[in-house]
Amino acid sequence: MSAARGQATGSVLAAGWLPPLLLVLVVASAVGVAYSVHESRRLTDRAQQAQRQQAQLETRWGQLLLEHSTWGSYARVERLAREELGMKLPKTDERVLIRP
Repeated sequence: MSAARGQATGSVLAAGWLPPLLLVLVVASAVGVAYSVHESRRLTDRAQQAQRQQAQLETRWGQLLLEHSTWGSYARVERLAREELGMKLPKTDERVLIRP
C-alpha cells in the first residue's frame, strides 16, 4: 500500500498543478492584504476628517450661542429701544390702568 501512496503523491507533484495553484493562492492573499491595508488607511483618514469637522462645528456652535445670547440680552434691547426707537419708561402720571 505504501507503494500506491508513493505513486499517488508522485503523480500529484508530477501533474504540476499544485505549485501553480499555491502560487496563485499566495498572490491572491497578498493582494487581499494590500487592499485591506489600503482600505483601512482610507477609512482612518475619513474618520480623522470627520473628527476635525466635528471640532470645527462645535466651535462654530459655541460662537453662535454666544452671539445669540448677546443679541437678545435685556440691556441691549433696552438700549436699542431708547436710542433707535426713542422709547422710554413711562412716568407714574403717564401710566394708564385698564380694567377688564
